[in-house]
Amino acid sequence: MEPKVVLITGCSSGIGLSLAVNLASNPSKEYKVYATMRNLDKKQRLLETVRGLHKDTMVILQMDVTDHQSILDAKSKVTEDRIDILVCNAGVGLMGPLETHSIDTIRGVLEVNLLGTIRTIQTFLPDMKTRRHGRILVTGSMGGLQGLPFNDVYCASKFAVEGACESLAILLQHFNIHVSLIECGPVNTDFYMNLKRTELSDDQLEMDAYTRSLYKEYLKHCQSVFQNAAQDTDDIIQVYLEAIQAQTPLLRYYTNTALLPMSNLKLSSLDGSQYIKAMSKLIFSPPNPNTDAQI
Repeated sequence: MEPKVVLITGCSSGIGLSLAVNLASNPSKEYKVYATMRNLDKKQRLLETVRGLHKDTMVILQMDVTDHQSILDAKSKVTEDRIDILVCNAGVGLMGPLETHSIDTIRGVLEVNLLGTIRTIQTFLPDMKTRRHGRILVTGSMGGLQGLPFNDVYCASKFAVEGACESLAILLQHFNIHVSLIECGPVNTDFYMNLKRTELSDDQLEMDAYTRSLYKEYLKHCQSVFQNAAQDTDDIIQVYLEAIQAQTPLLRYYTNTALLPMSNLKLSSLDGSQYIKAMSKLIFSPPNPNTDAQI
């Protein structure tokens, strides 16, 4: 039986790297993996992980999801002339008060998280439609299901990805193409450390004192969450494998059900007020008597 051909974006570290190694290490060699990354100078970690053991099941390619020609070049190097499973995993974060971000910085996040995902799917989708076969997995986020303070732009990009994938899923079922979102919470990867953020130490930023105080509290909250609740990539990969191996994949898979009650508040109280109050209390506790007036 021919191996399933998998292309994964964002494989220089984290989830992408771990998923590529896991699939390429399949004892039955069920998968041929094309592990892509924007900067091949960062491929060393992946090479060290596989230790040259998967020369017949893994190929590392340069691919920048913000560059359409780069995606086409990567596609041309897929010797099987097909992709059975496309994993859109490349993403960047942005944290801080909205007014401190430049439009160029905001545009950069949208280029990777939203347009990069759409651009990648656009490139490989026509062949999947022609073959009436394919799976598309997209790394989602709880930040695409619920708003998070100081993550306005990141959440906007991930909310948009949710809408695009949900819309595609309705249509693509008619082509036997399954779209799945892997909704991740905090994960022990380099993502949090590498995301762009407003630094409190930058005194030149125009930020009022109360916003600065709330942002400081939020950063403490994030540090606590990543120390105490972040999942290991091995746990996350098992959810990807569930979606890949399912006979009829679901639209959404959640890696951490502990986060779902907050999202459920949005459904039980459709005006959004209960969710806003609960999230504010969770992050900025002990409650500030002026908090409600500031939301």
